[in-house]
Amino acid sequence: MITDRIDAITNVTEKYRHSFLPAPKSVKIELTGRCNYRCGFCALRTRKNQPVEDMDFGLFKRITMEMREAGVEELGVFYIGESFMNPDLLVKAIRFAKQEAKFPYVFLTTNGSLTKPEHVEACFKAGLDSLKFSVNASDDGQFKDVMGVKSRLYHDAFDNIKAAKAIRDAKRYACGIYASSIKYDGAQQEKMEELLKEHVIPYVDQHYWLPLYSMGSMATDREAELGYRPTAGNQGRLGMLRKPLPCWSAFTEGHVRADGGLSLCCFDADGRFVVGDLTRQSFMDAWNSDAFLKIREAHLQEDLTGTVCQDCVAY
Repeated sequence: MITDRIDAITNVTEKYRHSFLPAPKSVKIELTGRCNYRCGFCALRTRKNQPVEDMDFGLFKRITMEMREAGVEELGVFYIGESFMNPDLLVKAIRFAKQEAKFPYVFLTTNGSLTKPEHVEACFKAGLDSLKFSVNASDDGQFKDVMGVKSRLYHDAFDNIKAAKAIRDAKRYACGIYASSIKYDGAQQEKMEELLKEHVIPYVDQHYWLPLYSMGSMATDREAELGYRPTAGNQGRLGMLRKPLPCWSAFTEGHVRADGGLSLCCFDADGRFVVGDLTRQSFMDAWNSDAFLKIREAHLQEDLTGTVCQDCVAY
C-alpha cells in the first residue's frame, strides 16, 4: 500500500546517514510551479507572484534518464505546484518516465479539482502507478477560508475522485488510487471523518492522515489567522512520525523545482533551499554538491545554527 512506500522513504536508514550519498530511491519533480489553490498552510503562498514557469520537457527527459541510471526507482511527477495545471505536459512526463526511462513506480499527488476524467484516463494509459488526492477541508466554508478559492472546486474534486475510480475499475488500469488528509482536533476532526466516509473512502484504495506541516517554517504566519498549530518540519505521516533530525527530506528523497533547481527541502517554494542547478549540473553532481554535503553534515550533527534550516519550527 501507499503508506508502506511513504514509510520506507521517511526512514533514514544507516545507508543514508552520511553527507555523501548514493542516489535516493525517490525523487519528486515540479512539472509546473503554478497552482489553482491558495492554501493557507502551503509554502507556495510565500512566492510574491504566482509562478508561471513550467519545466522544459527536454530538461525533464535528461534529468530523469540520469536519475534512473543512478538508481532512482520512484518518480513523483509533482512537487509544490499542481501538475494538472498542464495536463499535456503531465501525460508526456508520465509516458516518458515509464516507457523510456523505465521507472518502476511513477506517482502523483493532486488537489483533485482539475482531474477531469479525460486527463486522468490519459495518465492511466501513460502508465501512472499511483494517484493520490489531498482532501483537507470538511465543508464549503472551511474550504474557502483555507484554500482561498471558490467552493465549486471543492465539489469538483469529489466528483473527480469518484470518476477516477470508475474509470480505473471499468478498464482495469493498474494505477492505485489513494487519499490523504490533515488531521484536526475535536469537532473539526469529527466533521472531517464524516465527509471522508461519504465522499472519499469508498472511492480510494487507502486513506491516511497527515499532521499540519510547518512547510519549512513558511506556514507559521498563518497559524494565528487559521487557528492551527503546525507540527515540527515534515515528520512523515501520522502513525509513523519520524524524528525531526536528521530531516529525511535532505537524505532519502530528491526535490526538483520547475526551474531545474535541486532543493534540499520538500517545501521549497521560493528557492531558498536550492543546493544545485540541474540546468548546469548532472543530477548526481547536484545531489552531492558541496552545499548539500555541508547541510547534511549539520543535520547529522543535529546543529543547524547558521544554516538555511535553522528557522524551521522543528528546531
